[in-house]
Amino acid sequence: MTFEPEQLGQSLQELAASLKGLRKRSGLSGDRVAQRMHVSQSKVSRIENGKVRPSVLDVEQYLRAVEAPADLVAEAMALAKSANTEWQDFRNLRRKGLDKKQQELATLEKTSTEFRFFLLSMITSLLSTPDYIRASLAHVPGDHSRTVSRKLERQEVLYDTRKRFTFLLSELAVKWPLVQAPAMAIQLDRLVSVSRLPNVRLGVIPARGHMPIAPMDTFTIYDTILTTAETTTGVVVLRDPRDVAAYLELFGSLENYALFDDGARDFLVECADKARDL
Repeated sequence: MTFEPEQLGQSLQELAASLKGLRKRSGLSGDRVAQRMHVSQSKVSRIENGKVRPSVLDVEQYLRAVEAPADLVAEAMALAKSANTEWQDFRNLRRKGLDKKQQELATLEKTSTEFRFFLLSMITSLLSTPDYIRASLAHVPGDHSRTVSRKLERQEVLYDTRKRFTFLLSELAVKWPLVQAPAMAIQLDRLVSVSRLPNVRLGVIPARGHMPIAPMDTFTIYDTILTTAETTTGVVVLRDPRDVAAYLELFGSLENYALFDDGARDFLVECADKARDL
């Protein structure tokens, strides 16, 4: 079974109906399936009625509990994967209003505790100056004053010491001249300042030596339950624990190549000084 990008995340009801049909085919009650899964009957009911998004592991347990035929397992698992993967098209986001996306991100940041950012070619808005944020939106037609304000408001989360942040920036992200050199120097000064916050680890990965891994996208990991990966045309939201685990493993590998603390600050200060000299 294959899916177009716009279908991702839209298979929850289809998955619910498929699972419920498999249970009825097995002749088992919801209570009996819950016992076999070692979960509450109410959770099984919510899964079957599409009231909760089951993880891929939940679906695997469910399929074992109802002893689903092998030829139907693959189809159900494909639906589970799709239900746990969401595609957010930038064109649709712009049509709805980019400031609404900021509200969504603010909610996600409010409910999460540990954040891991890998920044491949740009600096995330949580770390950005107003000039940098405006430049990042310059290619999008329209008035973005509300979006800029919302992005700046979201930066308050960095000062919540109950939360922990790790930012990994490639040398490309640090040096890409999205703004003019004087503004870029100020942006790099901002990174140095944020790196001193007690709940923030900010690392820079210099383009030197040998790195046998090559990350393909910018991504963010929220706790250990959700990952977002950015492409040129949109954002993929991944909830499958195995997808999240793969990004956690990649992030851990990238950390080994990063400069932190004074090493990162020295690198950033040197880049800022060079920008001021231009």
